[in-house]
Amino acid sequence: MEQQESLQLQNQLCFPLYVIAKEITGLYRPFLDELDITYPQYLVMMVLWENDGLSVNHIGEKLYLDSGTLTPLLKRLETKGFITRKRKKEDERVVEVFISETGKALKAKACKIPEKISKKIDASEQDWIDLKTSVLKILNKIEK
Repeated sequence: MEQQESLQLQNQLCFPLYVIAKEITGLYRPFLDELDITYPQYLVMMVLWENDGLSVNHIGEKLYLDSGTLTPLLKRLETKGFITRKRKKEDERVVEVFISETGKALKAKACKIPEKISKKIDASEQDWIDLKTSVLKILNKIEK
């Protein structure tokens, strides 16, 4: 590929990845608005529904977010009553995050979202598997 062509938008891998991420995230918005949470807050809640009582650092590692980004998200979730944050007794520098009863009730409502998104996009299960496999393969190469 010629140097000039390498700068054309149509020849960039990052652009369709950026657009698809933005568009898919946008599809979540109406469903998450009903729950009064944002997409990043939804990601945090999914991590906690999977493993309650994680440290802020551990949540950040799972979501590829630094504490400067994560802390305001957690504060808003705590203000809404979905989580509680507690300093670890053994090491007060470590803050652990726990799902509240309200946060547990939110899970029952949120569990319908993936199916709603899947219906909106209308891709085959194999398409989803192939896309996820490809993206994770590239992500793993970036992390090395």
